[in-house]
Parts: sequence; structure tokens; C-alpha cells
Amino acid sequence: MNIVQKKYGLFHGLKLRENKKSSSIPIKIMPSPKRVIIPMQQHLGAECEPVVNRGDFVKAGQLIGDSASFVSAKIHASIDGEVKSILRIVNPVTSGIISAVEIVSEEIEEGIISNNQLDDEKNQQVQQVNQEPHHKQVNQQPHQPPSQINNQTVSQSGSLSGRQSGSQENKYEDYEGKYKEYLKTVEKLEPKEFIEKIKEAGIVGLGGATFPTHVKLSVPKDKIVDTVILNGCECEPYITADHRLMIEYGFEMLIGALIIFKIINPAGLIIAIEDNKEDAAKSLEQKIFALGLQEKFKLVLLPSKYPMGAEKTLIKNILKRKVPVGGLPFDVGVVVQNVATAKAIFDAVILNKPLIERVVTITGDIEHPLNLMVKIGTLLTDMAEYFGKIGDKKYKVIFGGPMTGFTIGNINFPLTKGTGCILLEKVSPRSESNCIRCSRCVSICPMNLEPLMYVNFVKNNKYEDCSSYYIESCIECGSCAYICPASIPIVGYIKTGKAVLSRK
Repeated sequence: MNIVQKKYGLFHGLKLRENKKSSSIPIKIMPSPKRVIIPMQQHLGAECEPVVNRGDFVKAGQLIGDSASFVSAKIHASIDGEVKSILRIVNPVTSGIISAVEIVSEEIEEGIISNNQLDDEKNQQVQQVNQEPHHKQVNQQPHQPPSQINNQTVSQSGSLSGRQSGSQENKYEDYEGKYKEYLKTVEKLEPKEFIEKIKEAGIVGLGGATFPTHVKLSVPKDKIVDTVILNGCECEPYITADHRLMIEYGFEMLIGALIIFKIINPAGLIIAIEDNKEDAAKSLEQKIFALGLQEKFKLVLLPSKYPMGAEKTLIKNILKRKVPVGGLPFDVGVVVQNVATAKAIFDAVILNKPLIERVVTITGDIEHPLNLMVKIGTLLTDMAEYFGKIGDKKYKVIFGGPMTGFTIGNINFPLTKGTGCILLEKVSPRSESNCIRCSRCVSICPMNLEPLMYVNFVKNNKYEDCSSYYIESCIECGSCAYICPASIPIVGYIKTGKAVLSRK
């Protein structure tokens, strides 16, 4: 199997400064915090209702939020502890009020790695720090990431570099052998069983969209899907969580992809990666052969241009298919899933582990950018030990990337399932001025829309006119706002327009 390179181009879009300073920094695992606040809506769809009460003791991985709606995603405790309260908090994405469960651990506080330690260790390979005792209680089969098997580590190229003496080749054979056993488990299960495990684990799209994965993989019977695209583009500046995940958890990701393949039963699966991540592509190519998946999987390297990783853009550029207005990818025979979602599917199906943690890139104007495995519900203040104090308000804190993320006003806001990046910027916000009718937003739009019209319609409360200009087709990539010389927050107006229309 050869990697197909630079075959496809993005006609619209931006060539942004990447600022991916953490691309060579291995993932570190943050010890469990003593306190988490877990929102009951971390997904598109119906909000979950708490199924625990104040004073209940819960274990990590235990169900704490559920909904009768099909389009929803279950919520689980991420630490052992006592339910201290059921809160009402502001959802910064929708500005709505949602419930949240506060859990406080009774265990002795675990140590946090200092910045000085990080500086000493930043060139070392992945190492788990103070793994908590309950980790094995959550998983029926105790799991170690690839970096910890037999004290081996994953190099930047994705190949194994053992710390112990002995044959490198033999170690690799032992390593891949474990995952071949997992393949046998996958072969024993039926698609309905996979879907049920994914649903019970509360998995959502981890690329940022947070659409419930069990819903997305439940393709209507009248739709025929011939292609699955596994999205590893990670095209937004600064973010490197998926990049490191592909290198360090490649086998898990590929087995998760195989589970998706078995559910959908397409003709083939394409792993799409931008060409600034060739180390990840080469690592995955090696692992694809090791698992014997080269007949099913194909790797494609795409030019690094924003927003290459947007679902509809990806489909158009790889397959030359255009998702119709108001349509979904399966309308053109495609299902797209993020690489981190595939890894979460592996955890759910193979390890019986719900989605209670994720990799997040912490970066921006800080001394030590890093990739961190963090429990869902961890407060930003508890992560601050890794990047310094933020109480002096010298930073603008953005959950998500600089293009699609949202600014956090409260530094006690918790990490949610859809947050792949925490960006801290020492920049003053620009003041909005009047549109100068330059039409740059129109020229740059990858969906061939007219963003400037949405601003006018929303300002004048003409929301129905937004529909006439296909506002629902906007992917909210932020290219228009980025390029606007008048500093108009165009995406903010678009989100307002969509929100108002959704209530009508």
C-alpha cells in the first residue's frame, strides 16, 4: 500500500501560520483532579438529566447523566468521589443554562507535574504520571497506551524504541501481537453490538462537532454508504492532539476504524491526513500492514490548507462529491469520523471504557505548550499548573482552536468532550467597525456563501432571509471572520441567526 500524496487541492481556503509548537511533544497523562464539574450537555442533541443525587458516591465510568432521546449522549463520572451538588451553569457555546454534576474525590490529592519538571522531560517519551488506583476498576481489561507496554515508548516517527535491552524487532512483534488479539474480538461482534457499546459509552464526535456517534453510524436503510473517511487532517492552527494520538495510539485508532468499517460495510476506508503530518502517516502505514488491513484502508496526504478538515470540504476534495444543501454526508454515500473518535470507539468496544477523558492541546502564548490526557470535567484552574497562572487576566482563554473556538470568560469552566485545544493568547480584542464591502469573506468562503449578508440580516432581525441565503450550509470555519479587515465577528452573527431559526 502506497500513501497517495497531494492529489487533491482546496480551491478556497486559507494558508495559515500553523503554530503547531506541540507537534513533537508526547502526550502526558494528568493525574485525576480532586474535583470535577461535568455538564449534562456536551453534545448536539437533547440534554441529559442527572441520574445521581447529592450525597451519592460514584465510581469513575459510572453513568451519571442520561436521556430518553435517541439524539443524545450518555454522561459518565470521570473520577471516584461524592456527588456534592447538582449545578446550573451557562453553556458558553449556546449561552443556555444546563445542569452539571459536581463530584469531589475523597482520595489524597495527587501530585501535579511542575513546569520545571516538564521542561526537563519535554523531549522524553510518553510517561504516565501517578496513575490512579481506580483506573483498573473502570476497565474490565486493564489498558496501557502503546507508550507503556513493556516500558517501551513511541518515537516521533511512530516506531517503537525500547528502553530495555533486547531485540527491537521482537519487541515490535510482541506489541503488534496484542492488537492482533483485539482484532479477533472485533470479528466476534455484530454491528448492532458495536452500536450499543458506542451508545453506552457516550461517544461523540471528538473533532469538535460532538454529534452522538451511535446516531451518526446508524445510517438509514435507504442510504448506501460506499466510503468511510477517517479525518486526521487537524487543519486548524495550534492544535496537535490528533497528530500525537495518531502516532502514539495508532493501533487503537486503526482498530476503532475497523469497527466503524464493520458497522458501515463500505467498499473502502480512507484515512485523510494533511501533509504536515507525514510522520503520523508513515507510522499508520506501518501499523496498517502489521494488522493486515492494507486491502481495506487507504492513506491520503492532503495539502495543509484551512479548512481542509471540515467534513463537507473533505468529501468534496477527496471524492469530488458535493453534499446537497440541507443534506448529510450519507446522502452522497459517505460517513466521516475523526481519528480521536475512532480511538474512543476502541476504548468502548475492546476495553468497556466510556468516554471520560480526552487528549487536549494546551498552547498559545505560554512557555510550555503540551498535549495532555485530561479527565472530562477538569477545571481550567486545575490544569493551570502546566502552563502558569491565568488569574491576572493577561490571557484570553479559548476553548477550541483560534478559528472555531469560543472565548471562556470564567476560568473555572470545565473541560468537555468536544474540547481538543485550550488556547491562551496575549492579544487585545479588535473593535468591530462597519463593513467596507470588500467581499473578501465571499471570496474565501469554502462553501461559496455570502457571509456579509448574514451579518446584515441578523443586525436587522431578518432571520428568514438568512435561510434564503443558505445559512444552514455554513460550516462555521471562521475563515470569513479571520480575513475581515473590519474585525466583524461574522461567525458570531451566523451562530445567532442559526440559533434563532432553530427555535422557529
